[in-house]
Amino acid sequence: MSPVRSRPEAVQLELFTHRFAAVARQMGEMLRRTAVSTNVKERLDFSCALLDAGGELVVNAPHIPVHLGALGLCVRRLRETLAMAPGDVIVTNHPAFGGSHLPDVTVVTPVYEGEALLGYVASRAHHAEIGGIRPGSMPPGARRLVEEGVVLPPLHLARGGVFAWDELRERLLAPPYPTRAVEENLADLRAAVAANHRGAEALRSLAREQGREAVGRYMAALKARAEERLRSALARLPAGRSAALERLDDGSPIAVALEVSPSGALVDFTGSAGVHPGNLNAPPAVVRSAVLYALRLLIAEPLPLNEGILRPVEIRVPEGMLNPPFPDDPAAAPAVVGGNVETSQRIVDTLLAALGLAACSQGTMNNVLFGNGRFGYYETVCGGGGAGPGFAGASAVHTHMTNTRITDPEVLEHRYPVRLDRFAIRRGSGGAGRWPGGDGAVRELTFLEPVAVSVLTQHRVERPYGVAGGEPGLPGRQRLVRATGEVVELAPVDGCEAGPGDRLILETPGGGGWGAVTPPGAAAAPHTAPKPPTSRD
Repeated sequence: MSPVRSRPEAVQLELFTHRFAAVARQMGEMLRRTAVSTNVKERLDFSCALLDAGGELVVNAPHIPVHLGALGLCVRRLRETLAMAPGDVIVTNHPAFGGSHLPDVTVVTPVYEGEALLGYVASRAHHAEIGGIRPGSMPPGARRLVEEGVVLPPLHLARGGVFAWDELRERLLAPPYPTRAVEENLADLRAAVAANHRGAEALRSLAREQGREAVGRYMAALKARAEERLRSALARLPAGRSAALERLDDGSPIAVALEVSPSGALVDFTGSAGVHPGNLNAPPAVVRSAVLYALRLLIAEPLPLNEGILRPVEIRVPEGMLNPPFPDDPAAAPAVVGGNVETSQRIVDTLLAALGLAACSQGTMNNVLFGNGRFGYYETVCGGGGAGPGFAGASAVHTHMTNTRITDPEVLEHRYPVRLDRFAIRRGSGGAGRWPGGDGAVRELTFLEPVAVSVLTQHRVERPYGVAGGEPGLPGRQRLVRATGEVVELAPVDGCEAGPGDRLILETPGGGGWGAVTPPGAAAAPHTAPKPPTSRD
């Protein structure tokens, strides 16, 4: 009897789940070790995943949620666009093909055992510099996709094992806004190819050891288990409709209505803003990632993020800020770079308000970029977590759609013309409550040579909401203090030129509190989780 058939089915599924997860973890470690950029090697701003032969996400390493939920859609769009064969490697960063924003470059490899397609392995990594009108490739003033950097439509990086690195180099250096760091781009892409190769070999080895049929069967079983767990979680929610409305700092609405029924759930974003005039448009893959992430929170057990979770769910997104049109010409397509990092966080804010799961976390990635003609640096900065029924929010952590590290001070100061003066918890910024929200952070950087500075943030105007009587967290703030003493206040999405001795002071938002504060001497009321709110204005 084969080892697959000699064990109980539940045990086999658990074993295969861990085997699949090990493939993604091996990919991630290979990418980290072989990459060159600080963004990948130090900050870990990348994701790796394993997908089945249908192009659906099966399992991921614990990387970046906004990347991972989009990879299935990306692979399926690539399958529709290009023919793939053994030895092929595909690359793209185009948001119309399941991409998120241009700095996130996706590398996809189909995995064959002989002539049989086993599945796909995919890596997505953020390149801190890939061109555009401003160093760092996240220009706050961008209005069109072409202004944000080099656009890579789906293309073959390799055919039958023969790579086209020279052709890719030419694309990265092509006008109108070429990359400022082509060697770093190519080095990180080679690392992504190496990561995919490691994953492909591991998946083929598993198929040879356990059989191709078993690999496909347990991929399907893992997705079926995720579907069943979400159906069980939805059954615990009150049937009917709940809704929420949140607004970006510029007033653009994000509206969601959640309808739960015995057959599943409808997530409807009708009422959200039209196409954004700036860069806060979120491609459909990003919206899908946010929905997948929020629904995953309903499942109270360890379970790999996979697309079986979305089987009982219909997502309805009218054209607009959350579903912008993408004409073929990048000069006519809307800008999206802030949609991936900021609008995605605010979508999660809105979904959690409708679900009533927790108070609002900082709701932003606090994107900070600086650079000049020879380099671009990028980081996201931590903030306060939202409190929930029975727990306080964590202080100075990354929340929800981001899961990156901060660059170590020694590496930051060694590789870039900047000095880190302060990095501390912003005490008192979390919302008060029976369970208080977490505090944000304060980060101060002094520049040592002329640089262009950009910030892409949210919750600088709108405060992170509290729930059930809990207070909202404090909004964030950012300003540049010139060497002369002049103070320049920066808007939520803004940019400026900085010189030697100028100092950027970033204060990140705190999380919202949960439950009213019990007055001194009063008995605490017994805890019951409130019903999901029906609306937020």
